[in-house]
Amino acid sequence: MMHRPGILTASLGAGALCAVLALACSSGRGGVNASPATQLPPVTAQQLRTPDMFARITSRPERSRALFLEASRVMLHPRCTNCHPAGDTPAQGEHGLAHDPPVLRGAQDQGVPGLECTSCHQDKNLAHARVPGAPKWHLAPRSMAWVGVTPRALCEQLKDRQRNGDKSLEQLIEHSAHDELVGWGWKPGWDRVPAPGTQEQFGALIAAWAKDGAECPDEEARP
Repeated sequence: MMHRPGILTASLGAGALCAVLALACSSGRGGVNASPATQLPPVTAQQLRTPDMFARITSRPERSRALFLEASRVMLHPRCTNCHPAGDTPAQGEHGLAHDPPVLRGAQDQGVPGLECTSCHQDKNLAHARVPGAPKWHLAPRSMAWVGVTPRALCEQLKDRQRNGDKSLEQLIEHSAHDELVGWGWKPGWDRVPAPGTQEQFGALIAAWAKDGAECPDEEARP
């Protein structure tokens, strides 16, 4: 049977053809780009691979890039991107709809006088009002906008102290693993879909990525 070159090339780009066919039924389960010899086990959309699953990748830079791609599944999830907009308005829901009622970020990323974020968002979810909440609810600064970025751009941004809140890699690990507002992403309340995995697993992925050199994925790489 004849194959069109473009289709065959695209199929083999993610690994051996048999591996692609084996993983075809797990579409949407968070696959990570890896070499043919290091295909990672499939997981569901709500699961994260743990760092030990990446031990089969013997190249340290390649392993670091794969670890970041896995972690990016959390950072590029709506629970995170909704509060990391490039503009002045946060988003909400699963599809990044504009915040309702209309609000603005304000000079300190905490809303405007008289309508600050904490005017409605308390330090915990309000179940009956369906209002999400966590300590110090606020928007990420514009320099940390994540909407529409590639995993590589996100990686470069996180390593740039001028764009990451002046955090070292060690501080990024601590922030990822223990910050309560970050942790809200896994306990969003009501019928909101939580971020994949757990905060502990996410922190472990960031730590493993940093330990292996904090390498950034190729521009075309996707989780």
